[in-house]
Amino acid sequence: MTVNRSLRLPLMAVGIMLLLTACATQGAAPEPSVPGFWMGLIHGAIAPFALIGHIFDHSIRIYAVPNSGGWYDFGFLLGLSFIWGGGSAGAARRRSKAD
Repeated sequence: MTVNRSLRLPLMAVGIMLLLTACATQGAAPEPSVPGFWMGLIHGAIAPFALIGHIFDHSIRIYAVPNSGGWYDFGFLLGLSFIWGGGSAGAARRRSKAD
């Protein structure tokens, strides 16, 4: 099927407009992003440094509020324990000293 030359340009314009409208959004402002698991992990890892910063500047916070809830808390605790040796390292040292 061949398209008449006089119809090519209008059809291409309609095709481009359809492609562009497929990418359109509703224009409403997106909800503000709240920290989730990954930011909780990072915040847990830097918590001791944030505490020192908070001593000198009260605008620095250790814990993000508002956050996504349980997932942020879980990430925060994992960040604290992974980076700062949450208990298992001390237990391994005690076990090796007992041997």
